[in-house]
Amino acid sequence: MFPEIEFERMKRLPNYVFAEVNNIKMEARRAGEDIIDFSMGNPDGPAPQHITDKLIETAQKPKNHGYSASAGIYKLRLAICNWYKRKYGVDYLDPNKHAVATMGSKEGYVHLVQAIVNVGDVAVVPDPTYPIHSYAFMLSGAAIHNFELPFGEDFRVDEDLFFERLNKTLKESIPKVKYVLVNFPHNPSCATVTPEFYQRLVDLAKKERFYVISDIAYADITFDGYKTPSIFQAKGALDVAVESFTLSKSYNMAGWRVGFIVGNERLIGALKRIKSWLDYGMFTPIQVAATIALDGPQECVEQHIAKYNHRRDVMIETFKEAGWEMNVPNASMFIWARIPEKARHLGSMEFSKQLLTQAKVAVSPGIGFGNYGDEYVRIALIENEKRIRQAAKNIKKYLKSL
Repeated sequence: MFPEIEFERMKRLPNYVFAEVNNIKMEARRAGEDIIDFSMGNPDGPAPQHITDKLIETAQKPKNHGYSASAGIYKLRLAICNWYKRKYGVDYLDPNKHAVATMGSKEGYVHLVQAIVNVGDVAVVPDPTYPIHSYAFMLSGAAIHNFELPFGEDFRVDEDLFFERLNKTLKESIPKVKYVLVNFPHNPSCATVTPEFYQRLVDLAKKERFYVISDIAYADITFDGYKTPSIFQAKGALDVAVESFTLSKSYNMAGWRVGFIVGNERLIGALKRIKSWLDYGMFTPIQVAATIALDGPQECVEQHIAKYNHRRDVMIETFKEAGWEMNVPNASMFIWARIPEKARHLGSMEFSKQLLTQAKVAVSPGIGFGNYGDEYVRIALIENEKRIRQAAKNIKKYLKSL
């Protein structure tokens, strides 16, 4: 008999928590049940027409069907740098040195970590977190230090407490911390920070000699006057940081798989090098269309923001009437909702299962994002107003039954 081979890297990955809820959801749908699905951050609308038109136009040219550039075509990298110039006033990014186009920010992030992390390195990832933020490091042989991300009912990070916890972790870690991951607006919690946060983080990184990986996937989706800052607005950030963004949310291009990472030339160089071994880049017409997305009219982004803002307000109002009061986030396409008190003893996994089987509403259990998420669920604002109101009615009946 062929000897059984151990896949040690796979042993480091836990069972995917969300898979259990997803399996129940799919079984219910196969049985013909109507599930109102808030579980994934998957935009429900198409990409803007002018972007799709450019994709079609470019795809009809035979020369664009060959291999592309793994780091991204020059015009896309230039558009990325210009996006930073317009949005943040950052004018020092060089498309040849500081930018890489990636197949979504997730792919870019994982490949970056593979390129720069040595076995035994230490990374700090606040908890809760989007799972790949931790597991990319684990799969590369790094050790992870977590601390609870501190934020209030207004979803603003308590920045003094954040740095108190980070400094404590830096002091106690042996070996020294080499990487710190930050993600704002935060997934899953919707927490946000000020520009001063990034200056403090950059200054600390220089002092303690670690790199910062910043993820701003939801940077555009903000409400109530809040504007997401970038780490590159901080003086000296280029010495110690990289930052990732995706076109998935802002432009409804999730399935297109387009993102980018910009920043420190050494880290970007490592990402370019590993990608040159692993891929030939995105299909060129997708890259051209992504260039149009970044450089073209931005009214579409404003429309998407308005849609999420409206859905947030409808959900907050109707779920409150149903008996589930939630705090109001000022960014991202999610609501990080604490489980109603009468159901909190169930924990997020059992609560999510009951919500799915009894109220026909799918959400993501908070435990899937880390130990500090177990009193919460993440609700994506991806269903229309009518469906949100129906979900509230279903949830009201479920909560009354408890």
